[in-house]
Amino acid sequence: MLTINGRVRLWRRRWHSPKEGTSSPLDSWLDTAEETISLGVREMACRLNGDGKNFDKAAANLARTAQVRLSGETLRVLVEAEGKRVLQAQRSGQLEVDWSATDCRTETGTTRVYFGTDGVMVPLITDEEKVTRRQGVKEKRKKRDKDKKTRPLPPRKSGADQKYKEFKIVAYYDEEQKNRIVSGTRGDHTVAGRLMRREAARIQLDKADEKIGNVDGSPWIRNEVKRQCLPLDALGLDFYHLKENAQKTRREVYGEDDETGQQWLSDLLHVFKHEGYERAWESLLEWRAGLDLGKRKAADRLLNYASERRDMIRYPEFKEKGWQIGSGPTEATCKTLTARLKGSGMRWDADNAEAIMALEALTQSGQWEVYWRTHLRPTG
Repeated sequence: MLTINGRVRLWRRRWHSPKEGTSSPLDSWLDTAEETISLGVREMACRLNGDGKNFDKAAANLARTAQVRLSGETLRVLVEAEGKRVLQAQRSGQLEVDWSATDCRTETGTTRVYFGTDGVMVPLITDEEKVTRRQGVKEKRKKRDKDKKTRPLPPRKSGADQKYKEFKIVAYYDEEQKNRIVSGTRGDHTVAGRLMRREAARIQLDKADEKIGNVDGSPWIRNEVKRQCLPLDALGLDFYHLKENAQKTRREVYGEDDETGQQWLSDLLHVFKHEGYERAWESLLEWRAGLDLGKRKAADRLLNYASERRDMIRYPEFKEKGWQIGSGPTEATCKTLTARLKGSGMRWDADNAEAIMALEALTQSGQWEVYWRTHLRPTG
């Protein structure tokens, strides 16, 4: 067995009686009967991989810091398998959450929970790339083992049909982000919707006094919030996504550095934030009427964007109640959960990318110690 103290050879004595069957007392001291890599090594490998740039570097760091030697490929298989165990534990409800919505108190004494979700692009290995890689492996094997009969390669996994796919992120957090639970999925919007509902149930979202969503306003998000009947008091449009769209319009109408455009943008955002949708809409219509015909197309795009999200543009109300109007915590979560996946030249199988995200989600949700302490393992 490979342990954090080096390789150890273990001898078991098995006891048997016709009435009670067979017992191996030593097994209760081991991570898993017959397992060759201990729980401690698995945790160290996952820790180093989370902050590493690639599996070979993580394996080298493991050898240097703990004198535990694994190849980069072995470490890759180990880490990805552990991530899939985490996913299994999350889906089966084995992984406990040590807080609920009733713990999320603000300075005024009310309980408040924020909800956020978003999509993020992840680089995947295409089927064409897999065919090319496999051919390269075959050529290397032929050169290396000219006089030997090599073992056949395992069946090839199918690759993705595109180089990038959108994964979905779901997050719940309190005002100061002391309590957080985040998760990710490679599934589509319906899978993300079920994830929203599952995580809401785990933290007993309905028991919070105030339940607020801050999202980018994508149609799939609004549809899934409605379909899953999330018990939100309000679903708001992230102010910075509104600003981003207004910035794009400013550049198209005024150019990059025009001071008139800068002042127009500042005034418009002030109206949206402090006077609300209706007054901002009137201001936009007046502004559009004074534009040249060639620039009205850009103005119409901004008008359509705001009109489609009219019910979500509630900034004066949010500010009056002391609610956040930005989705910064969700945006940050998208970056941290996929940071390990987006290194230079990286390409992933979708299931392995999801597993790596699950390990990072443990850290972001404050569940790392809980997972390793309970020694969760696959049931199959």
